[in-house]
Amino acid sequence: MTAPSNSIILEPTEQANAVVVWLHGLGADGNDFVPIVPELGLPSDHRIKFIFPNAPIRPITINGGMEMPGWYDIADSQLRKDIDIAGIKESAAAIEHIIDEEVQSGISSDRIILAGFSQGGAIAYYLGLRIKAKLAGIVALSTYIPAPESLENEGNGHNEVPIFIGHGSHDPLVAESLGASAENTLSTLGRTVTYRTYQMDHSVCLEEIKDIADFLRARLAY
Repeated sequence: MTAPSNSIILEPTEQANAVVVWLHGLGADGNDFVPIVPELGLPSDHRIKFIFPNAPIRPITINGGMEMPGWYDIADSQLRKDIDIAGIKESAAAIEHIIDEEVQSGISSDRIILAGFSQGGAIAYYLGLRIKAKLAGIVALSTYIPAPESLENEGNGHNEVPIFIGHGSHDPLVAESLGASAENTLSTLGRTVTYRTYQMDHSVCLEEIKDIADFLRARLAY
């Protein structure tokens, strides 16, 4: 898969000096998290560019082969069983291309945050923990780490790059235990992790949005 060419992009009023690449979940598209940006309470003169890529349309095995936007296939409700690692790598490479383009345009990689929800969060984990460039941070929402067993050998070693994990305590699709497992894996590897749970299902809430805004403010100093 080549880099998504139809990303939704929100440009700041002044020239951007930071970027947030935000990946949607299965069956959604790049528009899904656009309405959250105004809720972040950014100052009017912020200089953050938001990029919301669209996943390709692909058949999803667990949904009877129905075609829908997806970063990779899912074969089993036990999300870390029969993982479509080829699809994950393909999508991670496409998002890395977006990040490379931003760096080439003049944005320092340590001013780029990679965020994702559910399937998008899995890609954010996979890429963010392996990419050679040092990012500003990773935001992983209602998600899990695919192939955590390979991180010890494949991880980029940027342990000081902070990771924000948010998860609903009543999530019926991606169990909160998977979020806790991710936090445990990352902490064991020496990563810098903030883990928050919320009284919600597979979604986002205002409290979580506020915590994301605080994370962005701390990392991008706006």
